[in-house]
Amino acid sequence: MSSLQLGDRLGRSVGLGPAGAPGRRNTELGLLAFALLLPMLAYANVGLAMDGRLPAGMLEYGLGLGALAGAAHLAVRRFAPYADPLLLPAATLLNGLGLVMIWRLDKAGKQLRGNYPAATNQLIWSALGIAFFLAVIVLLRDHRVLQRFTYISMVLALALLAAPAFFPARAADFGAKIWIHLGSFSIQPGEFAKIILAVFFAGYLMVKRDALALASHRVMGLYLPRGRDLGPILVVWLLSILILVFETDLGSSLLFFGLFVVMLYVATERTSWIVFGLLLSIGGAVLVGSTEAHVKVRIDAWLDPLAAFAHPGSGASDQIGQSLFALGSGGVTGSGLGQGRSWLIGFAAKSDFILGSFGEELGLTGLMALFLIYGLIVQRGLRTALAARDPFGKLLATGLSSAFALQVFVVAGGVTGLIPLTGMTMPFLAQGGSSVIANWSLVALLLKISDSARRPAPEPTRAVGA
Repeated sequence: MSSLQLGDRLGRSVGLGPAGAPGRRNTELGLLAFALLLPMLAYANVGLAMDGRLPAGMLEYGLGLGALAGAAHLAVRRFAPYADPLLLPAATLLNGLGLVMIWRLDKAGKQLRGNYPAATNQLIWSALGIAFFLAVIVLLRDHRVLQRFTYISMVLALALLAAPAFFPARAADFGAKIWIHLGSFSIQPGEFAKIILAVFFAGYLMVKRDALALASHRVMGLYLPRGRDLGPILVVWLLSILILVFETDLGSSLLFFGLFVVMLYVATERTSWIVFGLLLSIGGAVLVGSTEAHVKVRIDAWLDPLAAFAHPGSGASDQIGQSLFALGSGGVTGSGLGQGRSWLIGFAAKSDFILGSFGEELGLTGLMALFLIYGLIVQRGLRTALAARDPFGKLLATGLSSAFALQVFVVAGGVTGLIPLTGMTMPFLAQGGSSVIANWSLVALLLKISDSARRPAPEPTRAVGA
């Protein structure tokens, strides 16, 4: 029995059938109200802690965020009435808290090195993200239409991933070629490529999963794939290495390759693919880490995050060390919103290292709450994959959820020193327009698949006179 068939049975056994649409949407509305209340309270808390009074723009912030969330809810109520009721409130809560923390760090002023006001721009990007969300909800009638564009998706994703290599990098990018700069405007194509790659992998694996599941040898309890079936994973591995070499982008390389291995395992149920994937990823990391200067600097900073303090003037980065200090300073309950010193992390305190900023001011308790919200989004995405009726929808929901989970892992792992820093952004929380637009689009796709999975099947037409 394939994993897709097993998903069908599990979905029916745990009661994933369609529920009443009005009930789902009313639940979503209530959760949205709570998701809007928490950022408003956080916004007020920051103002009181830093200025001793409520922020002057508190009402405008609440109305703006409420209008965006309300528009998204109305679109879901009209065009995806059977969709999961938890995804939209969870994304809104994360986006709202991210806006509050970015505004709080804006107020640090000159204390934050390289600081410039970003909260207003992030609110505009969030509005554009909601606009993309609405476009997907309204215009995408059936997610299965995306299957027609399997190979077009592959070409488009590769073009997006390769595009930054042909544009000059700026000094502010610190060696990584992951942005396209056009004057004052910049875009990070890799954020959109992860969604398009999930579409390609879902379409490709739905057709090829039986061939990829075949095994010719069994060694030490593992089914080893045939030599010619190793082709796809070797090609993806090679492409991820090329991205790492030419763009020195460790994050996209990990996400790109990890997404393919996870979806390959889900489609074929072969543990051997996980083993091959791990061996290839470790081999590629060792090869590039020992030859590529920028990646080697990141690995050295990971191995010795306090080198900048032990050897002043050595040129070593102090960001990971400052992030660890911030997390340690926050302790269990945190210093309180607006009362930390996470601006010592530097310019990345509200982008790459915003999780460290939250860790200092909300403590371990607050970080666990944020991770639970991220986990909830991933869990509801995988639950949608179980409930989906079509194989393409199952694989696409799995891919989107896995891409989201992998991004959270590599960012959190880099900030806490678990793995080398990747330079990716924390979904919804961190400053970055490309990230917030891409992740709102990802949530919209999951909602459309969820709506299709839970929508009651049409009644069979009876023959006349039966």
